[in-house]
Amino acid sequence: MMLARPRLYTYRRCPYAIRSRLALYQAKIDYESIEISLKDKPSDFLALSPKGTVPVLVDNNGIVIEESMEIMMWALDKSDPENWILNDNNLSQELIKENDFIFKKNLDKYKYADRFPEHPKEYYRFQCEVFLNLLNEKLKSKSYLMTEKVSLADVAIFPFVRQFFLVDEEWFLNSKYQELKKWLQSFLESQMFKDVMKKS
Repeated sequence: MMLARPRLYTYRRCPYAIRSRLALYQAKIDYESIEISLKDKPSDFLALSPKGTVPVLVDNNGIVIEESMEIMMWALDKSDPENWILNDNNLSQELIKENDFIFKKNLDKYKYADRFPEHPKEYYRFQCEVFLNLLNEKLKSKSYLMTEKVSLADVAIFPFVRQFFLVDEEWFLNSKYQELKKWLQSFLESQMFKDVMKKS
């Protein structure tokens, strides 16, 4: 299946989809965006990706890419005008893994605490704070997580910190994470983020 332009199956608020769209935007890749209803997934989407989660990218040659980090790398390999990859270092992959495999699990429990009644919501928030503390400490010595410039790690992790913030905005705004709050705000106010969040 040859496509005139890549096709991205996405969901507007999904953090994995957001980071994929940010990389495609940064690389200035023209793509077809297909918003998926998570409650009513179309059969053609499930045929392409039986796991049924977004994002999924189908490139011009019909190759299916099912993981958000792989979509980010696919896009930035084509064009990386601000050197998001070069601004990284080896520690970034460890940080992204901690975000994806530890922080995200704690975040889901914090966000949906009523589904996990064995502990109160505050317990799950405290578990999330281990990672937030790590990020905040990194931001005390530099503007972004890896260097003084935006890197892959910042863009890959930002949508998940945003999701944490949205669970209880007042708590986060009153929290001790001053550097992290400034970092988050800079992304939320960026034209790039505003553009990728526009409803199609």
